Amino acid sequence: MIPGKAAYLTELARRAKESHIYRQYQLLGLEIATTLSDERHKSLYIKLAKEHGGERLLRLAKEVAERRDVKNRGAYFMTMLKASFPAPIRKKPAAPAGKRTPRQKKSHAK
Repeated sequence: MIPGKAAYLTELARRAKESHIYRQYQLLGLEIATTLSDERHKSLYIKLAKEHGGERLLRLAKEVAERRDVKNRGAYFMTMLKASFPAPIRKKPAAPAGKRTPRQKKSHAK
């Protein structure tokens, strides 16, 4: 084994046990993932908690978790989320006014 490698691996193992939660929305996103038993998509729930406010989403997740007839809680949560938070209407970008010509090479005549 390379000298120092064991110390490095030990340090990595120690740091892995520490919490990596630094913001409120990260904690709420992880709580939503745990509530829905969907830890696989925890980064999605963290992002949603950041964008929409975690308290309201956590309340919605608890309502979904209470329903025993739901097989895929994550998918049902997303369906309920779309109904609660409609997506903003995006406008199409305007078409260019005129056709652009390709850039012409400068002549090197002297």
